[in-house]
Amino acid sequence: MFRNLVPETAPDLTDSREYFPSLEQVFEGKPVVFFDNPGGTQTAQQVMEAMQDYLLYANSNTHGAFITSQRTDMIIQEARQAMADFLNCAPDEIVFGPNMTTLTFAFSRALAKRFAPGDEIVVTALDHDANIAPWRAIARDNNFVIRQIDIDPQTGALNMEDAKTKITDKTKLVAFGYASNALGVINDVETLIQLAHSVGALCYVDAVQFAPHGPIDVQKLDCDFLACSAYKFFGPHVGILFGKKALLDDIQPYKVAPASNETPEKFETGTLAHELLAGLLGAIDYLSLVGTTLSNPSADIASEYSGRRRSLKIAMGAIMAYERTLSTYMLTSLSIVRGVTIYGPQNPDDTSGRVPTFAIRIKNKSPRLLAESLGAQGVFAWDGNYYALDLMNRLGLEDSGGALRLGLAHYNTTEEINRCITLLQGASV
Repeated sequence: MFRNLVPETAPDLTDSREYFPSLEQVFEGKPVVFFDNPGGTQTAQQVMEAMQDYLLYANSNTHGAFITSQRTDMIIQEARQAMADFLNCAPDEIVFGPNMTTLTFAFSRALAKRFAPGDEIVVTALDHDANIAPWRAIARDNNFVIRQIDIDPQTGALNMEDAKTKITDKTKLVAFGYASNALGVINDVETLIQLAHSVGALCYVDAVQFAPHGPIDVQKLDCDFLACSAYKFFGPHVGILFGKKALLDDIQPYKVAPASNETPEKFETGTLAHELLAGLLGAIDYLSLVGTTLSNPSADIASEYSGRRRSLKIAMGAIMAYERTLSTYMLTSLSIVRGVTIYGPQNPDDTSGRVPTFAIRIKNKSPRLLAESLGAQGVFAWDGNYYALDLMNRLGLEDSGGALRLGLAHYNTTEEINRCITLLQGASV
């Protein structure tokens, strides 16, 4: 996806660790290894500083006649512009909420007014339940029909031929993920968007898992909606939704009467978590710093962008390139563990179709016990279904504990992979 933004030679991003003080933690005398990143990354120093600064000097509600309230208004405006730069859209196309899940439930309910009984919504067997359950809920309540795109169980990829049969002239919305939060596979989002639009349907993209790992350009994608959560890309717990301005203007949300009728504020029910929006600004500042540090005007892979948008695209392209080297190393290393099964893309020579998230099983070993064993040694990883319930059922893993998930970010290292593999080798005996 947007291959021109990914450098051929991966930069060394190990210096980025200095911006993440939590990486210095020690547990039972050993440095902590954070391989739990798909559930939430560590936060950059800039995030903590921005949140503290807000709480000290701007802590107030909005639209007041005094300086702290005016500072809060400015923080919201700046956070909206920052996310517009991250996704390459207009600031009035950015909606904030508690998280992607809550935003999706709210938007699904509002979008239901556009559909009629018998209309069809297409979901996938690969997605996090946050991009399945909201659509099933409105289908149940309004007599819509749900269709589901299957996966190839060998690769974890969506079955695109099945997608072509499920998306028809009866389809009103197609909901799918940018990347799997369980298997790491990157979906062919461009084709899915084109399929949806070819029949006049809307598309709703869950980019939570992809956002920390690669550049996103909603204009190039031409998606109608795209949601993500800042705590998955080095920020605080706040959700973000992009929606095309014309659609946001047309949709009428459920809200209190005195609330603004303007886009995008009309979707932001209640008081926003202002200190978290300040922290979101800190996360964007961190990523922009990475891009500025790596910028090379003589070989500018992001020349079509300018200013902060350019530095952010450079940063995310560099992160993707570096993480591909981690994926290669992880896949090669996992292959030597006795009794291991890797789910999802497994070719260490081509990791362009995945993010560094790996679901594994070890023969005769409970995923929960493996996670506990790793955790006791300071290596943190998730087990279970991670809310990818339909996927785990499709793979036949749900009834036996799901899978162990090892999820890396750009601040992880090959040395940390070595430590994890050594522990897994010991557990596989």
